Amino acid sequence: MAPEQAVDVLIVSLGSTSGLRTADDELRDSLGRAGASATVARPAPPAEVPTMMLTDLMWARAARDAAREMLRRGGSPPARAVVYSSTTAAMLWPAPGAIRFDAPAAANRPGRHGLWQRPLERRRLRGAPLLLPWSEGALQEVPPAARRGDRALVLPVPVEPSGPAAPVRDIAAITYAANPSKKGLDRVLSAWRRVWAELGSVPAMELVVAGASAQELERAGLTRASERGVRIVGPLRSEDYRALVRRARVFVCAPRREDYGIAQLEALADGCMLVTTPAPGPYAALPIARALDPRLVGEDLGLALLAALDDPPSGYGARAREALHPFRRQEVDRLVAEGLLPRLLA
Repeated sequence: MAPEQAVDVLIVSLGSTSGLRTADDELRDSLGRAGASATVARPAPPAEVPTMMLTDLMWARAARDAAREMLRRGGSPPARAVVYSSTTAAMLWPAPGAIRFDAPAAANRPGRHGLWQRPLERRRLRGAPLLLPWSEGALQEVPPAARRGDRALVLPVPVEPSGPAAPVRDIAAITYAANPSKKGLDRVLSAWRRVWAELGSVPAMELVVAGASAQELERAGLTRASERGVRIVGPLRSEDYRALVRRARVFVCAPRREDYGIAQLEALADGCMLVTTPAPGPYAALPIARALDPRLVGEDLGLALLAALDDPPSGYGARAREALHPFRRQEVDRLVAEGLLPRLLA
């Protein structure tokens, strides 16, 4: 069989979360709008294993196998440039390429969780021809030796409104709870229960919890069956989840670490007020939320929630849309066409 026609850019996806898959598709489409051909190599999800170290190894092997297969099918040279989506996807690379990442393992794999990942990641970051962090904060978490010179281009994941806002925002608050411990769902529920005790008699006082099933949250001891004021909707299709966000007044979260915060940026794009605790990591939405209304950002999540629901700031949605201008698809397309593509294909 003849090899398939070579493409300009091969994106080696990790695809372990819906956010990563969306980011890869957005980059492929943006490259296409810039006039380059691009394809995504997607690994088959590996079997579940008990530790983070083994999980990363399994995903790195899956990404390597997917890249090898796509490179083999493409002939020689199979692609003019390769982009690895995450440092994990690049760990066992079959060929050097640019690395796009929301955060390095050096920051989000502390202690024994990143025992093998951190030293190999340092070598990969030094050997990559180009680094493509999602945010300036992610770049600052890379070892200084790996980011010397003109080797990096900050390339956000684009965020757009998902549709017109609902005529009436009939949901008081919504949160996204996939990986509930990392997302701090326990802290969100504790704060919500305080607010519910004070405002529970107000119409539409409901917290919607998306991204995790009721059974999962009950097993973790986070929620009680039929708890008043809390509705668990579980994992949803993206369009169904964003439709709920457009009906909510507040997006509330308390992450223990935030590598980017795509759900928070999407909520701002859909007109929600963002109520959040500060968090370590390159939390892209955090400075935006502080600038929009500092009352809604703080360690006392209950107080911030109460301020948002009982004394909402005026013009918040319009100011949020203006603040998100650098994250709009048109702006990211400009970065790809003027900054990324010339350097990838040089």
